[in-house]
Amino acid sequence: MRSRSYIQEQKLSYQQSLANQLVTAVIILNPELAIVYANPAAEALLNKSLYRLYDTAAETIFANTSINSPRLKQLFATGQEFTDSDIVVELNESHRFTAEVTASSVEFVRSPHVLLEFKQIDQQKQISLEVFQHQQWLAARDLIKGLAHEIKNPLGGLRGAAQLLSKELNEDQQEYTNMIIEQADRLTNLVDRLLGPNQLPQIEAHNIHGILEKVCQLVSYSNGQKFHLLRDYDPSLPSIECDQEKLQQAVLNIVNNAIQAIDEVHDITLKTRIASNKTIHGKRVKLAVQISIIDNGPGIPSKIQNTLFYPMVSGRSNGTGLGLSIAQTLINQHQGKLSCHSRPGHTEFTILLPLKQQPLKQEHLSQENEL
Repeated sequence: MRSRSYIQEQKLSYQQSLANQLVTAVIILNPELAIVYANPAAEALLNKSLYRLYDTAAETIFANTSINSPRLKQLFATGQEFTDSDIVVELNESHRFTAEVTASSVEFVRSPHVLLEFKQIDQQKQISLEVFQHQQWLAARDLIKGLAHEIKNPLGGLRGAAQLLSKELNEDQQEYTNMIIEQADRLTNLVDRLLGPNQLPQIEAHNIHGILEKVCQLVSYSNGQKFHLLRDYDPSLPSIECDQEKLQQAVLNIVNNAIQAIDEVHDITLKTRIASNKTIHGKRVKLAVQISIIDNGPGIPSKIQNTLFYPMVSGRSNGTGLGLSIAQTLINQHQGKLSCHSRPGHTEFTILLPLKQQPLKQEHLSQENEL
């Protein structure tokens, strides 16, 4: 008959073996809330080995999240597990993920520990959020267009009537009709901007960096020393099929939005990369050009982040809320996607533009072979 110690050793061996086979990321914290174990799935998710994670404080991993030390200590006292479904873990600027985290109390090596289980939900959340926002944006755009047409027609009649009336009045009284005409023109211009660009893009092959450099030139002339403009280009990018003027206007609107949001000198970075296996409006795209406009300003208020690209939504008291909405329309005309991630000190707008697959695939395959 086997001894109790042997059975216990076998039990621990099986437990560790099973934990190592789990697809779910598992981390164990000791009573001091430091990491003492991470299975291979957790190592892959956090992009660190157990050797580097060992004895790391949990608050280092969960900075700026709802998983904090007081809450974990309360778990020791009550033993009641909890689950948070929208935890954003940001280890650095290039490694960020969203997860569902379950915390429970367990006995480990004869003392109470905390067991954390991670389930990454970035892709599901991104797809559902993207579909929802796109549908809401389409609905808002159609509503605005309907209202704009209803407003524009009587404005034309109002302006015409004011012009006819002006001919019957003396010079002093024409001041009032001129004001009516002026305000009618202003509202017509606003309505035209609400309707957005209605011409189809003129698609030709262009160098994306030439377009970005034109934007840099324009904003540098008009804004002086208000910001530092940085470039982080991938010179291996091929030409892309786009409407040069429309794409330039979209990027210019985003850069101007960043400039207007900052009160002192900040950095604005234009970055280009190749992106692979991305989802754009529910469709899988194997290769795309990714343009990132990044600033280290105050960030976008959280209350408007989900409606940021809707018409008339702005975080500034004097903003019209049309620049980003027009940029979204222009990018959609290219079958692309415009998205944003923002927190204090880091706001990043990302443009994804699908690439014709065959020429780029051959080019990058040759580069990989050289490596």
